[in-house]
Formats: sequence, structure tokens, C-alpha cells
Amino acid sequence: MRGDFYKQLTNDLDTARAEGLFKEERIITSAQQADITVGGSQVINFCANNYLGLANHPELIAAAKSGMDSHGFGMASVRFICGTQDSHKALEKKLADFLGMEDAILYSSCFDANGGLFETLLGAEDAIISDALNHASIIDGVRLCKAKRFRYANNDMQELEARLKEAREAGARHVLIATDGVFSMDGVIANLKGVCDLADKYDALVMVDDSHAVGFVGENGRGSHEYCDVMGRVDIITGTLGKALGGASGGYTAARKEVVEWLRQRSRPYLFSNSLAPAIVAASIKVLEMVEAGSELRDRLWANARLFREKMTAAGFTLAGADHAIIPVMLGEATVAQQFARELQKEGIYVTGFFYRWYQKARRVSVPRCLRRIPLNKLNVRWKPLPASVNNWASLPEGVR
Repeated sequence: MRGDFYKQLTNDLDTARAEGLFKEERIITSAQQADITVGGSQVINFCANNYLGLANHPELIAAAKSGMDSHGFGMASVRFICGTQDSHKALEKKLADFLGMEDAILYSSCFDANGGLFETLLGAEDAIISDALNHASIIDGVRLCKAKRFRYANNDMQELEARLKEAREAGARHVLIATDGVFSMDGVIANLKGVCDLADKYDALVMVDDSHAVGFVGENGRGSHEYCDVMGRVDIITGTLGKALGGASGGYTAARKEVVEWLRQRSRPYLFSNSLAPAIVAASIKVLEMVEAGSELRDRLWANARLFREKMTAAGFTLAGADHAIIPVMLGEATVAQQFARELQKEGIYVTGFFYRWYQKARRVSVPRCLRRIPLNKLNVRWKPLPASVNNWASLPEGVR
């Protein structure tokens, strides 16, 4: 029987490779920045989540070193035993203040923040209504919860209202709407104004995962709730320190004090995971100071994003999304996206081909499953047109050219 198990895995891997859907990990031998070294060659990186270009910023490196000098390398403990330093509390307060929330709690990742949220706060008498395109961490977190589950089509307020009515008619005690602030595969910002209006109408809570927004979306970079003018109306915000805010690791949940205190008592990923390393904590505090200092980082990011969208549109490519630095280039076929990524790397441009899950055969036929996600870095990114060797329109499916 064990032989059958390994044979099945081998067959699945072979199928993924044959269909061009096998995820390869290319090895980077430099720091994460606009220009990286891959396979001995320097390439321009167009697919990191390093939105503000801070992952290798000297001020963050200095802050991280200072944090290690003063607070050590690691904590070797979970928070409630002996893993809470003054710097952890300082970062939690700074995050809460920056987001306009009462309190915040740190996690090892945003995946853990979402995984430890729903099951802790909601029970079988409650209901969760989740956007169909929410991140996998929300989906998995909801699966761990005993609350009734409802799903609405992406950003569809009419369908969200229908699900809210269903939940209320079913007698749900508490209802929570869960949505990404920015949907990471297409760069679309959630209609949080519509979500909050419906939440008010049906007495529901609102939870937003703002991993792809905090630090650069909104007038002051506070995130999608600032962009949508609903600050003070979102009950729970989760996010990451691993994208715009330095790009290392770590996540958080920000909410009212009683929510955060209950998470400290019962959220399993928080209770059973080591504390964030002092170096990451110190650098994250520095990042927030830099973001609050002015708009220069954000201004350059948006200028780059506008330029890229303008040039790619002029070149005849079909782009998805809007108003974000995630700019999907729609190629229609996963194998074509993978081919483009390989050829572009030869020309000094590093991108990644994205696609929907390869094991859902029906979905392949009905929806585009090749998304090339290109968040532009803020620092030192220069425009370079796609080379002629990959700009072969004849090879693309109809509807993409």
C-alpha cells in the first residue's frame, strides 16, 4: 500500500510537469532588491512583494543589527512563557496606532494570523461570509471554524447581501464578513465601502486581510480601509510584515482590545509558535517610521506602476486589475506563461507564470488560469520593453492578442 502512495505522488508530479504546471524554485544568490542575481546573471525582479523596495534597505539592516545587539538573536519561547520583550509590545502598539485600531497582536505569519482567528472567535451558532477569491489562509482558517459558511462572488455586493440575509434567516448569532483588502491574483481593491454599508445594515462584523495594501495603499499608506474611506468601520485587520513592510516574516491582527486579548488567550498559532525574532521586530518598527515620515516611497511606486501599465497596454498586452502595483498580464494558457517567464529571464527580466490549481480540470476550460503577477519594486526599477524573442503574438491564444 505504501508503494501505491508514492506511485500516486510520482504520477501527480509527472502530470504537473507535462502540463507545464510544475512550480520551479529558481535560486537567488543576492539580496532581494530590484536587481537580483539568478543563475549567475543579473536580472530585473518584477515579481517580488517588495513593494516599497525596503527588503535590502540600509536603514532596515542597521535597525535589525541594532535589535540583535540589544535583544539577542531569538526568543526560544512562545509569547506567554518567556517570549515577550518590550520591543514586541512596542511594535504591536505602533501597528495598532498606524492602522487606527485599539490593539494588535503579532504572529509568525499572516497565514497564522488568519488560521488562528475564526476558530477562536466564532462557534457553531455563528456564520462567516467569505469572498470567493479570498487568500488561501482565510479559506483554511474558515475551514477550522465550526461556524456556518457562506460564500459570495468576488466583490459582488448584491450576492453578499443575499448571503447576509440567508445567515440572518438561519438564526446566526454573530455574522462576520471576511475579505481580502486587495485580491492578490488580480490587484483589485475590495469594495470595502459596500461591504461596510451591508455590515451596518445586517449587524455584521467585517474582517479584512490587508497584506497587499498596508504600507502603500491609501493616502498615508494605512491600507485599503483608508483608501476606501472606511477607517473605524472595519472590525478586524490582519496583515503581514513580509511584503511592503520590510519583506521578512511575521503577521498581525489588529482589532478592539477585547478581541486581541481573547486571541492572546485562545488563538492556537499564537500560543504554540515562537515569538518573532528581535531583529525582525526592530526592523519592522523602523519600517513604520519610514512610511509615516512621508509619501516619497509610495509616490515612486505608483509612478512605476502607472508607467508599466501604460507601456504594456501600448504594446498590446491584455492586463487585469487596476489602481494597484499588482499588474496581471493575461496570456490565457499556463504553458505560455511559463514559456514567457523562461524566455524573459534570458533577456534579464525575472517574472513568474501564475495559474489556477492544475487539478481542477473543469475550471481550466471556463476561466483564465494564467496570471503573471508583477508587483513593481519602488527602488531602482527601470523599464525594459519585452524582447522580440518572446513578443510572438502568433503563439498566443485568441482573445489574448
